[in-house]
Amino acid sequence: MPQRLENATFTNSFVDELAGDPSRENVPRQVPGYHYSPVVPTPVAQPRLLVWSDEMGAELGLARPSDQGAAVELLAGNRVADSMRPYAARYGGHQFGNWAGQLGDGRAISLGELPGQQGRRWEIQLKGAGPTPYSRRADGRAVLRSSVREFLCSEAMHHLGVPTTRALSLVSTGDQVLRDMFYDGNAQHEPGAVVARVAPSFVRFGNFQILAAHEETDNLRALADYVIRHHFPELGAPESPEVYVAWLTEIARRTAEMVAHWQTVGFVHGVLNTDNMSILGLTIDYGPYGWLEPYEPGWTPNTTDFTNYRYAFGQQPQVCLWNLTQLAQALTPLVPDPELLRPALNQYVATFNRSHHVRLLAKLGLTASAEEEADKQLVGSLLPAMQAAQVDMTLFYRHLSHLTVRLLADEPVKELATELLSAVSYAAPAAEAAAPLRAWLMQYAARLRQEPATPEAIRAGMLAVNPKYVLRNYLAQQAIEAAETGDLAPLHTLHEVLKRPFDEQPEHEALAARRPSWAATKPGSATLSCSS
Repeated sequence: MPQRLENATFTNSFVDELAGDPSRENVPRQVPGYHYSPVVPTPVAQPRLLVWSDEMGAELGLARPSDQGAAVELLAGNRVADSMRPYAARYGGHQFGNWAGQLGDGRAISLGELPGQQGRRWEIQLKGAGPTPYSRRADGRAVLRSSVREFLCSEAMHHLGVPTTRALSLVSTGDQVLRDMFYDGNAQHEPGAVVARVAPSFVRFGNFQILAAHEETDNLRALADYVIRHHFPELGAPESPEVYVAWLTEIARRTAEMVAHWQTVGFVHGVLNTDNMSILGLTIDYGPYGWLEPYEPGWTPNTTDFTNYRYAFGQQPQVCLWNLTQLAQALTPLVPDPELLRPALNQYVATFNRSHHVRLLAKLGLTASAEEEADKQLVGSLLPAMQAAQVDMTLFYRHLSHLTVRLLADEPVKELATELLSAVSYAAPAAEAAAPLRAWLMQYAARLRQEPATPEAIRAGMLAVNPKYVLRNYLAQQAIEAAETGDLAPLHTLHEVLKRPFDEQPEHEALAARRPSWAATKPGSATLSCSS
């Protein structure tokens, strides 16, 4: 029987087992020598539940709350249950490649842990619940637009099968928050909100980096042992160099699998700082993210990154390797010979290359064959052809899935190519730039005929891995603008549709459409910043 959130009993392993800041002074300051600072959320004016994840609630054994009441007070930070010991974690990180020193949970406050239905414990964290000692010059709050984006995308990614943190609820605060969306001197008041996000742990690469930077080896070891004990128990008892090496290898493997997922669904994180890298290999911190529409490896939605495009789509695999290298560097005090950590980085490269190739084959309805090099060449030539033809990545794979039966029925490939390009390209189908994709389709049709499965089975397999619905930025922006006026219907509809991204859902065909021309330049629909 589901219980009400206000009656749930929380545990607090992070607080119980690691070093806590003894000060309760909630002002921006350096916090050397500790893993976290105890901090209480700051109450808001008028909390109201906007969205609830039934799936995450069921996993936690929680009943759906009413729009207002005790549970919503907890989810907004207006109340703290007796069993909660809320805290903000201390961490550092490299931001855009530069060491930034202490960062920490500047607007995130963890409430504690609840057990899941499968025996796993889940940490619940409020994002936007007020200032902490790590807030620096910020107010610890979050605006509705960024909170809608975090709630929707974390849940959408989960239903796509991408490793991710989750969201439990989205609560409006009744307060106004001052934000300069593009850091251009045009600050405006926006409605505030709080997201309750959920993960087995929110520990990041940066939690280890700050301890290594301050030469807090005992704290570094304690945090590593805590994470291994609670989240990697299969590695055995910690406190040995061999276990730390095996642990980093597993982090690298999980990270590689996550990035391979990103690259094959067209997700661009937008701000892959080391403090935004989960130690569990989860997608974390949904800020200025986006989805490829015209396939463009050099694209990023993050205006803050427009100088160097460090975090562009095509850079993500290499950036995550760089971030893993920084984590390995932070762990060297625990391993007598740092060279022992190098194979973990090699594991990342091997895992990414293998996973990325296998996932692309599946998207094309192909199985591994004896002609592996030929398949790699076929897959490798597709991506630049997609870029030249300016095809919408999501629509391309989805439409191709439906065309496979006709390709195998020997319909003229030239005509099918024109039909495909008309449906998925942002350029004129007859343009010369589409020639490589037309040529590729001829090669693909020949390779497809080597598959032993029936045409219908091939199509079904492709439709199961090529989503029809993804959280395009313009769809999120439309839901945000409606919610800001009090109309929650678009938000709820989008939330429900994204739970079934591989289903046809013909009644929601408009949500699978090619990006409209107006969205190519509209703020929030095309570009975002780190402001939230």
